[in-house]
Amino acid sequence: MENLQEDIKKKDIGWNYGRMVNPDKIVDGIIYNFCQKVTKGGITRLKQHLVGGFKNTKLCPKVPAIVKQEMKDHFEEKLAQKTVMDSIPHFDDIFDITEEQGDDIDSHKDPSSIKRSTSISSSANSSILQPKKPRQLGPINAFFKLEAKNQGGKGPQFNEVKKKLSSDAAQKFARWMYDSGIAFNAVKYDSFKPMIEAIGQYGPWMKPPSYHEVREPLLKEEINHTMLILKQNKEEMAKNGCTLMADGWRDRKGRSLINFLVNTPKGSMFIELVDASSYSHTGEKMFELLDKFVQKVGVHNIVQVVTDSASNNVFAGKKLMDKYPNLYWTPCAAHCLDLMFEDIFKMPDLKRALERAIIVNGYIYNRTMLLNMMREFTGQRDLIRPAKTHFATAFLTMRSFQQHKQNLRKMFTS
Repeated sequence: MENLQEDIKKKDIGWNYGRMVNPDKIVDGIIYNFCQKVTKGGITRLKQHLVGGFKNTKLCPKVPAIVKQEMKDHFEEKLAQKTVMDSIPHFDDIFDITEEQGDDIDSHKDPSSIKRSTSISSSANSSILQPKKPRQLGPINAFFKLEAKNQGGKGPQFNEVKKKLSSDAAQKFARWMYDSGIAFNAVKYDSFKPMIEAIGQYGPWMKPPSYHEVREPLLKEEINHTMLILKQNKEEMAKNGCTLMADGWRDRKGRSLINFLVNTPKGSMFIELVDASSYSHTGEKMFELLDKFVQKVGVHNIVQVVTDSASNNVFAGKKLMDKYPNLYWTPCAAHCLDLMFEDIFKMPDLKRALERAIIVNGYIYNRTMLLNMMREFTGQRDLIRPAKTHFATAFLTMRSFQQHKQNLRKMFTS
């Protein structure tokens, strides 16, 4: 028959780092493996000694960092499971989480009643400790054991509990979005899913960040993270070269703006926004502006320069290639496609059809009652109106009329 020490080593993770003075009597005390201290406080006292931060014990001066982290994770997991238990009525009557996880043996239970489970075995005289880090569990994992205890339809079902918790969390999150006026497409950001997962792994007792934290320390950490990404982009730029891109556009005030960006295999990096409203938009002016950013990024770092295919940019691109033989000027593919769309609608039949669509569109949208009637027939859907630069929107406008053709016919014949 195995002695008491070998039996209880399979009971609690703390026994990997301590042993009983008397293998047959725990009341004689426990020896700590690292500092060789002897105490009669039980296995919980040993674990508190290894992790530190408790009033009734001091941190072991010789505990390895990996063991300290293991004990910290162990306490956090137990606290998470206890929090879930407390939130469910009569949860302790369904199953005993302490018995399953292996708490201390200060209650002096009969060793024959202790269930044996696999754990990490270690020798008291081992010079190198390589403990296995416990698997990180969230509070919902405790319900798996609840379902296993659930027999004959007694107690709440796991799927029902999980569904209720998920629904409640989603509703409260949506309410926060509505109160804050956050756009719905924010849930499509790449950073959204990791945020939800991190909150779930921490547990229900997580304290939300304060106004000061999101405004000061957390913002500074995110800035440092962004600077690290930019640093990686710059290293990639120096190693494999980059593309300098100039994207011109007009804002609502009619200002002519140009975004300058650098693209590498690591991604795109914004450099500067230039207000080019005062420029005459000649080829010489554009050449001077592009030349300025080529020198700012580094001539030897740039493989190509991409702009739209306007005549002034074509002239500036050719001058850049004459001055810097190591780089190429490339017209923007999207702008080339836009120009192709524009040429397509210069064909007589298509041009006439588009002009008629624009007239009908303007006739409807300039009359409030007629616009309301149209929405009744189209199921509250609007027609797509051509923009000032109607390259691709011309196709979208015609497609919109094609989709609502039957509804518009019903409206005009009603």
